[in-house]
Amino acid sequence: MPADHPPDHAASAESILAAARTEIDAIDRQLVALLSDRAAAVKRIGAAKLAKGEAIFVPHREAAVFQRICSFNHGPLRDSDLRAIWREIMSAAIALEQPQTICHFGQPGAFTHAAARLKFGAAATYIHADAIAAVFAEVERGRADYGVVPIENSTDGTITDTIDAFLATPLRIVSELHLRIRHHLLARCPRSDIRRIYSRHTVFGQCRQWLAANLPGVELIEVVSTTKGAERAAGDAEPGSAAIASEDAGRAYDLPVVAGDIQDNAGNLTRFVVVADPAKAAQPTGDDKTSLMFSVQDRPSALHDCLLPFHRGAINLSRIESRPSRRRHWEYLFFIDISGHQQDPAVAEAIAGLRQQSSSCEILGSYPRADRPLNE
Repeated sequence: MPADHPPDHAASAESILAAARTEIDAIDRQLVALLSDRAAAVKRIGAAKLAKGEAIFVPHREAAVFQRICSFNHGPLRDSDLRAIWREIMSAAIALEQPQTICHFGQPGAFTHAAARLKFGAAATYIHADAIAAVFAEVERGRADYGVVPIENSTDGTITDTIDAFLATPLRIVSELHLRIRHHLLARCPRSDIRRIYSRHTVFGQCRQWLAANLPGVELIEVVSTTKGAERAAGDAEPGSAAIASEDAGRAYDLPVVAGDIQDNAGNLTRFVVVADPAKAAQPTGDDKTSLMFSVQDRPSALHDCLLPFHRGAINLSRIESRPSRRRHWEYLFFIDISGHQQDPAVAEAIAGLRQQSSSCEILGSYPRADRPLNE
């Protein structure tokens, strides 16, 4: 009888690899054909939108697409993986319909730039502004189709520059997104040699405890954005300069990370909003949020009376902030976020009640609610 031969495991593995690669090549051909078919349908939609004068980017449609594709998912890809893939598919599709220009706060490498890229994908054109008010101005002038600005941080609270910008603009919120924020200390010298750190004032607040414990006495120099801080640190002639910014900013300015994740709160999140002309408002999705701004009369229980319609309508208030109105002494403006869309009957009724009780009331926008950070 012939002698038994040991199995050739290497040959078996090579056969499995070859078969799997052949299968992947065939699937890729199918994917390209299907994506081309999808792109052709997108171009027809784009032509119809332009004929009707409708916006190309439709936040409520985007939310519905993401929800639908995730409902089809049974693994092994995560829902977040599918959303990232479809983000780029949809970005390319929107560019086919009509190229979009997005203005974001801060230079490339800033957190708002990262948020904008995650929202609109690689196919959009990006421009930046060094002030939040300037982002609004670029959109108002028609130089950008949409603006992306930070509005709230889970550690440091409201971004007041954004709230102030809403006091002087017709632009409205059409979408929101959340980003998990990771701050890094960037420098070309050892940590022990650092003498000054550049960053945005809100970032120093988010890293206050770490800085006090690890770099007490180091000069903290405020700049308009984290990327501007990285630029200053990289260009300083004097040794000992550092910045607190993102890894992207570090790569852009050739600043190594000397200490990573120095934010005091490991769950540090920033909420960003997309602003645009009111004609591009989002339609209801069934899972929405509405932001409002109102002022109250100078009388007892005025705020209580303004909020009572939401209580009666069982409408959740997820956020309330107050600021001096800058119109009259001792008058305050209130900013609130509520669950629901302004077109929902219960929400519309509550807003009507608010208008009756307040001195002034403006709807800043209704838009799909963001339920998770885009970068996780």
